[in-house]
Amino acid sequence: MTVQTAPAAEVTALPPVHRGGRATVLGLTGTAAVLLAMAALPYLVESGVTAQLVKLCYLVALASMWNLLAGYAGMMSMGQQAFIGLGAYLLFIVNDHGVNVYAGTLVVSAVVALLAWPVSYLAFRLRGGYFAVGTWVIAEVVRLIVVRFDSLGAASGRTLSDVTADPVLRRAFTYWLALAVMAAAVLGTYAVLRSRLGLSLQAIRDDDTAAGSLGVNVTRGKRIIYITAAAGCAAAGAVICVNSLGVASPTQIFGVQYSALMVFMVIIGGIGTIEGPVVGAIAYFLLDKYFAQSGVWYLIVVGAAAIVVSLYLPRGLWGTLAHRTGFAVFPVRHTVRL
Repeated sequence: MTVQTAPAAEVTALPPVHRGGRATVLGLTGTAAVLLAMAALPYLVESGVTAQLVKLCYLVALASMWNLLAGYAGMMSMGQQAFIGLGAYLLFIVNDHGVNVYAGTLVVSAVVALLAWPVSYLAFRLRGGYFAVGTWVIAEVVRLIVVRFDSLGAASGRTLSDVTADPVLRRAFTYWLALAVMAAAVLGTYAVLRSRLGLSLQAIRDDDTAAGSLGVNVTRGKRIIYITAAAGCAAAGAVICVNSLGVASPTQIFGVQYSALMVFMVIIGGIGTIEGPVVGAIAYFLLDKYFAQSGVWYLIVVGAAAIVVSLYLPRGLWGTLAHRTGFAVFPVRHTVRL
């Protein structure tokens, strides 16, 4: 009796693993086309339209950063307003030292990232609900420290001193700044999730204890994401400051309402997806635009939308669509082709 064996190449050959492929090319091409079209809007529409879109841009950036924290690293932070406020107030400092507010946004993001590194050692001593409460307390402490500086306006807020005088140019530059921050937040999240760190994050989110037992450096991965999200929120805070020509009050810029908005947008759009925060931000932007002047009805509509989505679409608007169709603008899953 003769036993026939397969060649060594056939025995050891493994099916190829692909990620995205044509879908990735189409998604990135479509995204580039949308961003280019949006960048051209100051030449095509009146400045009032782009002024409204500035808010949408920083909402998308904020939602993407909170989704990166909670949706992929499992950190339910309720204190991201600390970094939003720091981004706004540090912009005053760099502007007072002669740095243009638009270039200063990049400086502010880097400085806040450095500040978030030691803060993470304090925050990471807490877990679960204690982490959420602890991050909110940290934000309040940061606010109390900021209001002690008279040069920053103390408790009454402050205005920017060096902004382009021409209102049309100022609105255009502010819009481009907001668009750049939004693009960096979304595409940066996509780049992180396509890296080796992205695989570690998904394991950490599902079960950080099991991930650690498999060799994943849980603390390092969480710290990188925490610092990244802090830098993104600081950039959004700088955009808010430039768009408003200053800060009305520390209580406003350090308000917990920003964290509430981030949670709302991510839940509505779909937590744990790159596209979900974008969809959630657009949904909130439209609700705010058409119902913000309706008084109590505005809160009723927003609350009703959150309840309906939570009950009937627990994956969120985009999350439900992606789950049922498998469609993704930014695919990060691995596919085995037999």
